[in-house]
Amino acid sequence: MTMGKIIFYEDRNFQGRSYETSSDCSDMSSYLSRCHSCKVESGCFMVYDRNNYMGNQYFVRRGEYSDYQRMGMSDCIKSCRMIPMHRGQFRMRIHEKENFGGQMHELMDDCDNMMDRYRMNECQSCNVMDGHWLMYEQPQYKGKMMYLRPGEYKSFRDMGMSGQRFMSMKRIMDSCY
Repeated sequence: MTMGKIIFYEDRNFQGRSYETSSDCSDMSSYLSRCHSCKVESGCFMVYDRNNYMGNQYFVRRGEYSDYQRMGMSDCIKSCRMIPMHRGQFRMRIHEKENFGGQMHELMDDCDNMMDRYRMNECQSCNVMDGHWLMYEQPQYKGKMMYLRPGEYKSFRDMGMSGQRFMSMKRIMDSCY
C-alpha cells in the first residue's frame, strides 16, 4: 500500500528546520517551533491551524505549498492527518439536524450543491459509512472545509463547527497517490 509523505518547514518558501512524516501528527510543536510551508511528496493530508486536528483545515495533495497564509490558515500549521487511500464505494448519509434528525439523504458521489440537489439548506450531522470525504461551506466546493473519515458525526457544532454550514461535499479519490 502506498503511504503518503509530507515535509513541513518552519519558514515560508521551504526555509528553516524541517520535519518529515507519513502519519498523523497532533502537535507539530514537538518537532518545529512553527510551520509556515510544506511539500507533499505523495498522498493526501489535511493540515490544521490548531493542535489536535482542530481549527481551520486545508486539504493538500502532491505539490508545494510555500506559504501557509495562501492556504487559508489564520495561524501556522499545528497538526496534520494523513488520509489513507480508499478503493471501493463511497457512502455517506447527511442529516438536516443534529443527532441524525430531520431530512436524510444518502450520497455515493460528489454533490456540488446540496440545496439544488436535495432542497436541504442545512446539514448538521452525518454518518460516513464508506470512504473519506471533504465537506465545504459553500456550493461548488468553495470556502472552509472539513475532513470526514468513516464514523458517526452527531453534531458539527460540538466539533467546533458552530455557525458553519456545509453546502457541498466531495469524495477524496485515490488520484492523490
